[in-house]
Amino acid sequence: MMRLLVMFLVLAAVISVVEWMAYRSLERTWSDSANWALWRKVWLGQMIAINLLFAINSFTWPYWRLTYPQVFTFLAALFIVTIIPKVILAAVQLLEDVRWGLSRGVQQVTNGVQPIPRATFLSYIGQGAAALAFGSFLYGVTWGKYAYRVERHRLGIRGLGEGFRNLRVVQLSDAHLGSFHGTPEPVLEALRSVQELKPDLILFTGDLVNLLAEEAEPWIEAFAALEAPLGKFSIMGNHDYADYGDMTEADRAASIDRLHAIHAEMGFRLLLNEHEVLRRGSDELVLLGVENWGVGFRQSGDLKQTMDGSGAESRPTILMSHDPTHWEKHVMGGKAPIELTLSGHTHGMQMGIELPWLGIKLSPSKLRYRRWGGVYQEGDQILHVNRGFGVLGFHGRVGMPPEITLLELEPSDRTAALEPLGGHRNPAEVV
Repeated sequence: MMRLLVMFLVLAAVISVVEWMAYRSLERTWSDSANWALWRKVWLGQMIAINLLFAINSFTWPYWRLTYPQVFTFLAALFIVTIIPKVILAAVQLLEDVRWGLSRGVQQVTNGVQPIPRATFLSYIGQGAAALAFGSFLYGVTWGKYAYRVERHRLGIRGLGEGFRNLRVVQLSDAHLGSFHGTPEPVLEALRSVQELKPDLILFTGDLVNLLAEEAEPWIEAFAALEAPLGKFSIMGNHDYADYGDMTEADRAASIDRLHAIHAEMGFRLLLNEHEVLRRGSDELVLLGVENWGVGFRQSGDLKQTMDGSGAESRPTILMSHDPTHWEKHVMGGKAPIELTLSGHTHGMQMGIELPWLGIKLSPSKLRYRRWGGVYQEGDQILHVNRGFGVLGFHGRVGMPPEITLLELEPSDRTAALEPLGGHRNPAEVV
């Protein structure tokens, strides 16, 4: 409890400094405006209200999250939408203070008398950037989280039989169904659009829920409606083990058992450190599914157990593993004979900028994960990291749309990505 209190006090101190610096940025620029007195009251009012509600939200978690999920989500989103622009304002004001201090020092040394401006063009640029950030994050929590995008990749797989040429694999990941209240129509529409991709195989790579199995109950019918001739397969992600709530071991075990059953009711064959051999005619393809294994997270995955008896050494192989760090630690560099690994987990931090035609691919995820979104290749091994179907924590997406992946596989003398990254806003366009 003491540790939690100390963390809260530190966070409160940081937020207070940000709020004060952001206020000073506006005051020093607009205090001469005729309407400044009114805007000052509005600013101070929202600052007190938002931070007070954030504090209440923090101290009553997870009660509010479980009892009043919509209120919890709204307050969390409101705080993030407003604090990011304030951080920008505070950073610019800090630069202005440094500029002012240096200018004052030079003035005293040179005995200059020219007045030092309280704000410069930098202030206006910072305030413009803050306004842009506010608009972007507001969009992210209202519509951005529903702006589903199909990412399409054509991959050559070494040893893949002709029977699997043009195999269409749809990957879904990180649904986090507990983050949706009810069953929003945009999400249902995105799921229905999966069938328009004409998948041969549907793979779900973990994190069906945030905490408890009950979050997935309203979605059983929608996921059960997905069909693929070669089947639907799934694995567990770190959030699927009910590890993040205050509950008894019995409650945790009950949630896990129910979630296993829900996967089956949705029509998925849940692979728990298991494998399946897919066949088309005389050709075979190995599908491996490990439980969650990640650096800094639960490590229930056992790749050796999963591969035993699979014939992965002599057959083309796809691995489903939720966390991309598992690929880096146990597959990459020939540590395991696996041509293609499918992961998720990172969400691309649900924010970033990706402009492939300019070679721009930026996300805060880069600070934690070297491989956080899209296709990565090392030698004859490929990793694909899905950016996630749902949201978690920040209930929005800014420059990082929720993703449905279509992978088209074909035989090749070496495993390699055959086409550059490509995205389509409208899933129905990709057929």
